[in-house]
Amino acid sequence: MLKTIPIEQFGKRDFDGLCAFLEACREEARRDGHGKIASISLAVGHIDPLAVLESIYEESQLHFYWENPARGIAVAGAEAVEVCTSSGPDRFRDIRVFSDAVLEHCIAVGEIGEPFSGPHFFSAFTFAEGEDEDGSGHFPPARVFLPRWQVSRCLGRYTAVANVPVSPDADIVPLAERVWAAHGKFQRFDYPQAALPVASGSDPAGRLRRTEVGGPDRFEQSVEDALSRIRAGRYDKIVLSRAIDVLSELPLNPLDSLNRLRNEYASCYAFSVSSGDGQSFIGATPERLIGVEEGALHTEALAGSAPRGRNAREDAAFARALLESGKNAHEHQVVVDSIVRRLEAVGAQPEVAHRRELLQLSNVQHLRSPISARVPKGVHLLDILASLHPTPAVGGTPREAAIADIRGFEPFARGLFTGAIGWFNAQGWGEFVVAIRSALIDGKSARVFAGSGIVEGSDPQREKQETDLKLAAVLDRLA
Repeated sequence: MLKTIPIEQFGKRDFDGLCAFLEACREEARRDGHGKIASISLAVGHIDPLAVLESIYEESQLHFYWENPARGIAVAGAEAVEVCTSSGPDRFRDIRVFSDAVLEHCIAVGEIGEPFSGPHFFSAFTFAEGEDEDGSGHFPPARVFLPRWQVSRCLGRYTAVANVPVSPDADIVPLAERVWAAHGKFQRFDYPQAALPVASGSDPAGRLRRTEVGGPDRFEQSVEDALSRIRAGRYDKIVLSRAIDVLSELPLNPLDSLNRLRNEYASCYAFSVSSGDGQSFIGATPERLIGVEEGALHTEALAGSAPRGRNAREDAAFARALLESGKNAHEHQVVVDSIVRRLEAVGAQPEVAHRRELLQLSNVQHLRSPISARVPKGVHLLDILASLHPTPAVGGTPREAAIADIRGFEPFARGLFTGAIGWFNAQGWGEFVVAIRSALIDGKSARVFAGSGIVEGSDPQREKQETDLKLAAVLDRLA
């Protein structure tokens, strides 16, 4: 349970008041024999969280970035003061136990009524639950961290948070000086020129060399094999993916690529998760997996795709064909039914929108069905996430059979691709997205991912064309 203290209890909102608060945290740490986290929130002037993250970016530090430009929401965090990793079927539970334990020793002060004030946990879960699922060990099956610094934008309001470890023998003045200086910096942030080398432009000279993982015909053959298993009754749907390896002449700047993605796909969720070892996983996904606020739960089924047209008539024709397609309707309903069953399994009573919507992005359009419910008493966002992830939109149904076959069909480990990336706070509010339309960037190399749902009636060539569109969304904005 998060403890909050009014800052006025320590006098004025000045350096002496900050020292008095930190001294109170130290005294409590001495009484308990356990260190504390002082979480200090401050409303600040205009700030761009991605620009701040670019300015303080360090390959050796964990960072997290999450934004939905259309909703005017963005948050960035860097430098872990508390971190936990886990794997296996209990990974979601382990993360919740860890975060609860951190909050037991966290004391919040400042303008805690502001959006994104107080301690927030940033987390990423891979598609599969086993160890080393990305083939490199850079991203464990589950990781969560509490950042030292956090900045956010929410509907024109800007907040900076410092999470400061306070040990029983802490030297208070240096701690206070660091927090005071940081908050002063965030009050009016100056954006220095990025120090990272950047491969910029639209690659006119062909600096990016692209190679299909597994060879150019592997995906179509996998679709054929999957269709045989669908006809044999092994599953109704399976999602198969492709990966393109990219090699650049110059180091790729992940946050620069992310900036292009967020500007191009303003209706999507832009994200970046670092490994703390030089790698970043970035993307712009149209799919929200779960959002919880004030007891209300929102999710959606997003399945069934069509291209965008070159003009209004062609675009409308593609949209109508998608809405009337039996194959896409079946693929979509499979996802809806699975989400409903899994929400009911945790005690929720989901309501599905009566009509499917069109979600139209710049290069592709999808069928979308919003789903809402009340969060059952005693159920945490992570409990629901554990039940939902992975949905049939990225795995298949029945889930167990589809996931068991995916690794045989795909010549690569997915890692965070089709995983769950998001944040949650002390109140149990939070939001996670499905990590699609994404890339793993590592120095001069990158791996770009895209997938497609396979059901009865799928055509291998058309499925490959669909993944071409999805891959291009990221490939064309790497450099």
